[in-house]
Order: sequence, then structure tokens, then C-alpha cells
Amino acid sequence: MGMPLPVPSYTTDDLDRFPQDGNRYELLDGMLLVTPAPVPPHQIIIARLVAALHNYLEPKGLAHVVGPGAVEVAPKTHLEPDLLVFPSTRVPRSRWREIRGWWLACEVFSESSVLYDRDHKRDAYLAIGVREVWLVNRWDRVIEVSRPGAGVATLHYESLPWQPPEMQEPLRLDLEPVFRGMD
Repeated sequence: MGMPLPVPSYTTDDLDRFPQDGNRYELLDGMLLVTPAPVPPHQIIIARLVAALHNYLEPKGLAHVVGPGAVEVAPKTHLEPDLLVFPSTRVPRSRWREIRGWWLACEVFSESSVLYDRDHKRDAYLAIGVREVWLVNRWDRVIEVSRPGAGVATLHYESLPWQPPEMQEPLRLDLEPVFRGMD
């Protein structure tokens, strides 16, 4: 009979002591997730999504769009979505752990993150209270949308409608420009 393998558990305070080495260090209920720096196609897609969401939300001034951001629930969870939308009721100088009421967390798949993003982080975001999660698959040119209590995610190949309750008009996000040149 084998001995159980001890798995280290970390806190959000521990993350402050990790090296600034280009890797992304995240915590999911104390479990350390480490992914390498993203590649250019990943960042181009994020930049395009940030621009589209910023152009939609900025005129009303109701939310901030950042990429990356952080969803932190101390002491054991600190996740860094590639893109995060949160209400502008929090001033930009707020610490991540002070921000709540997240509207959207978005992850763009990479070879090193697809399992974490789909199998762990999506459910964690929803359980923590993020209203909506987008998982972006650049290879299949699709955005998978999940909401709390909705069950199965919806797949969007051509366009993605998005309307937070605070906004009077919906955003109709055309996905062709988001994925242009990513073949």
C-alpha cells in the first residue's frame, strides 16, 4: 500500500512572493496553476475583444474592461482571466481582492491552458460569482459561453450577442474580425 502524496497548498499571500518570470501563477482553492506567457495569436485575439468590449461599454461608463485581470477570493483563490469586465463602481486603483460583481471573464485557449480553462477555471469563475464566462477556441474559431445555472454552454461561431442587464442595447460581436488571420 502506497503513501498518499502530499500536495502543497498555497494562499494569495504566497503568490506575492512568487517570481516575476513571465509565467502566470494562479490559485484554485489553494492548488497552484502555472502557465507560460501567452503567444502572439492569443494576445491579438484578447486585444480585439478588449477593444470591442471597451467601445461598447465606455460610452456609458458602467464597467471597466481589462486584459488580463484577476478574480481573487482570499485566501485560497486567485485566477487571472485573459479578459475581465467588472463594474466601474470600483475605482481603478482598487486591489483585485476588493473587486466583486464581475460581469465577464474570458479565457483564450492555448496548448498549455486548455485543460485548466475548460475543466477547472470556468466552473470556478461561475461558482465565485462571475456572471458569464467566454472560452475562446482560436483553432475552431468558436466562443463557448457559460452562465451560472444554464447547464450546457452555448457555442458561437459567427456572432456573439451580449447584453449585461445594466446596458440598454446589446452588443453584437462579429467573430470574423476576432479570428481574422489566426489560421
